[in-house]
Amino acid sequence: MDLLSLTAELVDIPSVSHHEAAITDHLEGLLRSVPWLDVARVGENLVARTEGPRPRLLLAGHTDTVLPNGNERARLEGDVLWGIGSADMKSGVAVLVELARTVERPTVPVTYVFYECEEVAARYNGIERLFGERPELLEADAAILAEPTSALVEAGCQGTMRLVARFGGERAHTARAWLGRNAIHRLGDVLQRLSSYIPREVEIDGCRFREGVQAVLVEGGVAHNVVPDSAVLTVNHRFAPDRTPEEAEAFARGLLAEADEVEVTDMAPPAAPSLGHPLLAGLLARTGQPPAGKLGWTDVGRFAARGVPAANFGPGDPKLAHHADERVERRELDRAYSVLRSLIEEGVEVPT
Repeated sequence: MDLLSLTAELVDIPSVSHHEAAITDHLEGLLRSVPWLDVARVGENLVARTEGPRPRLLLAGHTDTVLPNGNERARLEGDVLWGIGSADMKSGVAVLVELARTVERPTVPVTYVFYECEEVAARYNGIERLFGERPELLEADAAILAEPTSALVEAGCQGTMRLVARFGGERAHTARAWLGRNAIHRLGDVLQRLSSYIPREVEIDGCRFREGVQAVLVEGGVAHNVVPDSAVLTVNHRFAPDRTPEEAEAFARGLLAEADEVEVTDMAPPAAPSLGHPLLAGLLARTGQPPAGKLGWTDVGRFAARGVPAANFGPGDPKLAHHADERVERRELDRAYSVLRSLIEEGVEVPT
């Protein structure tokens, strides 16, 4: 099937996070009839497996999208498809569906996973649900997430951490401000430190990662004539795979030294590139291009945390994800399909 048309078909099925039933029904209808696939459904998560001994490769794509922004319907213009999820990541899902339907006897046994709720809080994530309820369905020796990467390998992923810093003060009338202590003013040195931060860059296995620290939310204030006695600053820290979560937390806390209290409210660990694994090395070799480090967190981290080497590879420009002008080009779909088909049909030599 034409991959761009298949992607357009999927874009036209609304699947905002928590509302993936219709697209999962559609995918199940496409895959249940394929005789060489063993298909299982857990909620709005669909897993299709081919037979064969290990080593096994897992190919996964999420079916949910963010809220549309005037781009809820697919629009085809020549070799370009516009629409919500066209890049992130219904084009990747289309590639995996077509591989599942057309490669009957892959040299490398494959598990195809189509999962819900990647774009929302981690507790809803479909991969996490499958690990909790049906972990045997996710058994694999390596994994590839069909995240938009412009059909290049983006290996590993950054860790991400959210910290909430609280600053206390003392209320007073603003006409007699010297009788109080302004909690919001206490943010000054911290915000200056954050804004002047020079991102740390590190190269791991040929992949460059760029760290970041950003103030993302500020809360405080009582009334227009009251010196505020409390302020809360939320910070997001993205850190490279050469740092443990503990090391990253210690660094971030150092930037927030003036705070009375700092709490880590969310954390997802990073994943190293792991391109030494034969299946991922085989993927990279077939692209003919050098790898890059993933600037962001993806479900590669969930697999890495469980000892499964993983990488990101799929059609679509990651810089267009979640944008009103999100789009994907036919050549990236065809390239991603060709590379992955070659990998699972020809295989690689894996030490036993």
